[in-house]
Amino acid sequence: MARRTTRTTSGTLANSFDRRSIVVGALQGGLGLLLATRMGWIAIAENNRYRTMAESNRVNLTLIPPRRGWILDRHGEPIASNRADFRVDLIPERLIDVDRTIDELAPLIGLDAIKVQDIKDKLEDARGFQPVEAGSHLDEEKFAAVSVRMPDLPGVVPQRSFARQYPTGPSVGHLVGYVGPASGADYEKEHNPLLITPGFKIGKDGLEKHFDAVLRGVPGARRVEVTAGGRIVRDLETREDIPGKPIKLTIDGALQDYAARRIGLESASVVVIDCHTGGILALVSMPSFDPNSFADGVGRLEWKMLQEDDHVPLLNKAVRGLYPPGSTMKPMATLALQQHGVDPEERVNCPGGYRLGSRYFRCDAAHGSVDMRSAVEHSCNTYFWSMAHRVGYDAIAPVGRMLGLGQQFDLPISGQRKGIVPDAAWKMRRYHQAWSMADSLNASIGQGYVAVSPLQLAVMTARIATGRTLQPSLMFGQPAPAGPTLPFTPEQFAVPRDGMFRVVNGSGTGVGSKIVIGDVRMAGKTGTAQVRALTSRGTVGEWKTRDHSLFICFAPTDAPRYAMSVVVEHGTFGARAAAPIAKDVMTFLFDPRTAWDSLLALEKEWGGTPAQRMAAKFRTYAARYGTSAPKVGPEEALEAAMDRAPAPAAEQPNQDVITPVDTPHGAASPSPTPAATAEPAAPASPTEPH
Repeated sequence: MARRTTRTTSGTLANSFDRRSIVVGALQGGLGLLLATRMGWIAIAENNRYRTMAESNRVNLTLIPPRRGWILDRHGEPIASNRADFRVDLIPERLIDVDRTIDELAPLIGLDAIKVQDIKDKLEDARGFQPVEAGSHLDEEKFAAVSVRMPDLPGVVPQRSFARQYPTGPSVGHLVGYVGPASGADYEKEHNPLLITPGFKIGKDGLEKHFDAVLRGVPGARRVEVTAGGRIVRDLETREDIPGKPIKLTIDGALQDYAARRIGLESASVVVIDCHTGGILALVSMPSFDPNSFADGVGRLEWKMLQEDDHVPLLNKAVRGLYPPGSTMKPMATLALQQHGVDPEERVNCPGGYRLGSRYFRCDAAHGSVDMRSAVEHSCNTYFWSMAHRVGYDAIAPVGRMLGLGQQFDLPISGQRKGIVPDAAWKMRRYHQAWSMADSLNASIGQGYVAVSPLQLAVMTARIATGRTLQPSLMFGQPAPAGPTLPFTPEQFAVPRDGMFRVVNGSGTGVGSKIVIGDVRMAGKTGTAQVRALTSRGTVGEWKTRDHSLFICFAPTDAPRYAMSVVVEHGTFGARAAAPIAKDVMTFLFDPRTAWDSLLALEKEWGGTPAQRMAAKFRTYAARYGTSAPKVGPEEALEAAMDRAPAPAAEQPNQDVITPVDTPHGAASPSPTPAATAEPAAPASPTEPH
């Protein structure tokens, strides 16, 4: 069978080539059409998107942190302001070699070993792009040295900004709080890019935190042209920030600073209230922290110094400290006694103490025959024990609450503690025990379960001085509306006022703090609150076992304008520690020059201003501990401060605060008039010297 052969001709080849060319051409054309369509889509439909992406490669847009609103006193003077600042921040996400970067940065901006350690601690706690401050308040030379090294220091951001400034430093620490960089938890709550902008800070405590939304402001923005390596070529556009709104307080800044400095080396609080409006003129707790240091970021060494201080500088004692009020309760008690029918002219014999069953409670002296006014003047415990036995403490407690004790007030201050004004119903709820007459004796002179804050004492004093239910306020021009009318007559109010006048201007317990400034006179009442048994009384023994010293006052006595409370922790007697501070602070209100002359002389003995003493103490700690201090954060330090806060007696029911004297039945011991009936033994009953 013959094999069939196929001949390939030129025509066949041409046809095959043409077909392939058509296929290839079609494919090329389709691909070209697809590319053209895609390019058209990109060029037209997605023009804005790619223009923006290209622009972002050429242009950097950065937020400008807004300037924080000022906090002003009643006269418009700054309590918290801003100042221009050169600073350097680190962005953790952009750091390549943390140790090398910090080692190279340290000599440029003058970081010592302690500050280097603090920066590394903060970097450990930082997240992502959350900035960490490496240095602030730099001079132009140091700032320029960092700026020219930026290409070699990735993650280092030098910038011009505004830093928070507190002109009087520690004097306002507890009042205004402080600011600091937002934490990772803050960013998770808000997801605001401003929070991770270098240089931006938020309120962390006090008024700075409460009014953060008002003080924060609106950020600005800056557009700059940059090279591929990130070098700035030129500024393109800048939108200025909008500063936060200022807030104005009722506080008198000069008075606040004076009172804080006058406390000196004591652990104390001072509260001054305007008797016309209820505005708080001074709310002081010392020792304190320096909010300027906190704004820059506090390191482990400073936390250690603050945490170990037995005077608890992290606690706002004016609103969070609770203390037995001692004899500062007695003016209030006179109103309650009159309300329940006790004649202020009725006299009680004080032989030096009071018998309750088999127990004898000593007064600080044998005062003889005293009426209500002289009982306040000489702080006669026997008189008030006798009257409390007659009317019962349940008749006194409601008046204490009416005058502000055991109350919380509508103020932009966090952490107010309510305290305790006990009665029979309270004790039954708290301890499931019946109220005893011994409890009445304790509470009638401000001991036992009674616990109040310095702010409450100042409110009580203002209400006694004015006869009105003044409500404390802190925002200038926004006085709190007065409460209900107090149910006492002018004649009834005259009794505690007269007694308080005699305390200072007669022969009373506070005569050493008498002021004579023109026709201005001050009325007051001393108080001594026991914290331990009688064996620890006075100025001997460990500091923490000594009595608290208290003083309340108002002036001028004929037309009260200012009311004040002073509480000195473990200051022994009211006339010894608290009253002299109150005298000088009240003098400042009427004669500032004399008050300043006296204070400046005292500060020479104390080692300078609070800020100067803190700086000296820090240098001592730095020399002693160096970088060996343990790492402690703000939360841990604040928790430790609250743990060491003064606890009210009601939270320590087993504490033997006062020890009355036991006498056998029939033994010779003086008895007051009216006579006492037998009652169960008292858990505590004081003898209050002045």
